[in-house]
Parts: sequence; C-alpha cells; structure tokens
Amino acid sequence: MHNPIHAHPKPRAQQGAALVVGLLLLLVLTLLAISGMNTASLELVMAGNAQYYQNAFQAAETGIERALVDGDFNPGSSQRIPAEDATEIPGTSDTFVASIAPQMGGKALPAMWGSTWDSFSTFHFEIQSVGTSSRNAVATNRQGIAVIAPFDPTVLPLDPTSPALTDSPAPEPTPPAAPAP
Repeated sequence: MHNPIHAHPKPRAQQGAALVVGLLLLLVLTLLAISGMNTASLELVMAGNAQYYQNAFQAAETGIERALVDGDFNPGSSQRIPAEDATEIPGTSDTFVASIAPQMGGKALPAMWGSTWDSFSTFHFEIQSVGTSSRNAVATNRQGIAVIAPFDPTVLPLDPTSPALTDSPAPEPTPPAAPAP
C-alpha cells in the first residue's frame, strides 16, 4: 500500500509576487479611470461654456434685430434699446442691451460722383449689442447700417478721383521729361 502523504510533493514557499503585480496593475487601471473621468468632466464643462457663449451671441443678435425695428436712427443723437434695464428674451434667462450711434459726426454722406443715384444722401450708424446669458457669458456684436435720406443740395457728390476719398495725400505732379540732346 502506498502512503498518500508522500504522493504529492511538498509545495515550495510562495514569494507573493503575483499579489504585488496584481495590485500594481489595479493601481494603474484606477489612475487611468480617474484621469479619464477628469477629462470627460472638463470636456463637459467646456461644451457647456461654448453653449452659454452661443446663447449670449444669439442674445446680442436679438438686440441688433430689436434696434433695427425700434431704432429712431437720428443722426443728431445716440439711442439705447431698451431705454432702461437690459431686456430679457422670453423663454430664456438671456438678456441684451443695444445702442445706436451715428457715424461720421452725424453728417450725410453724398452719392458717388457720376452715379445715376445722385438724388439721395446716406446717414451711417453703428449698432452695438451686448448679449448676456446665464453663467455671465457675454458677447458683443456690432452692425453697420446706412439709412437712405433725401438729397441734400449742400452735400455735393464725391468725385471718385478726389484725394479726399483716400487717407494718402494727392500725388505730386511729375515734371515733363527733358528732351534728348
């Protein structure tokens, strides 16, 4: 008969390397998961901020539209729309404030010389609108506009060759070339 105790060899003493390696891998996986969660959270905040800025931009565009509809476009004075506090856009918490400012000192700009449309003048304005969304995202939009006005006989059409249309001074006339001997 044979002794069952000696049938199997005695196991060697274990060093515990598998446990240490397993714990290190678990630590690495945990760090990767935490890093991934932080990145995802940051991207979510960035996407939210982009959305709030887009809401502010749209609120500023609404302010420009309201200024076009409600504006007086008086070349003698500026105008604020709304006259008091910022207007809240219905259905949102977004607001806007717009202003209309005359350009070129409120003076009329004549039609171009030689134009068949020389029976009118134009007044130029700049609309500036500031939109604000929740979380205080702010967008500022500007829009130029020209208002056609009746012809002003005191404002003469501009000659397109006139140096007044450019920032540079008029060129000096060149002297005639000397005859060859």
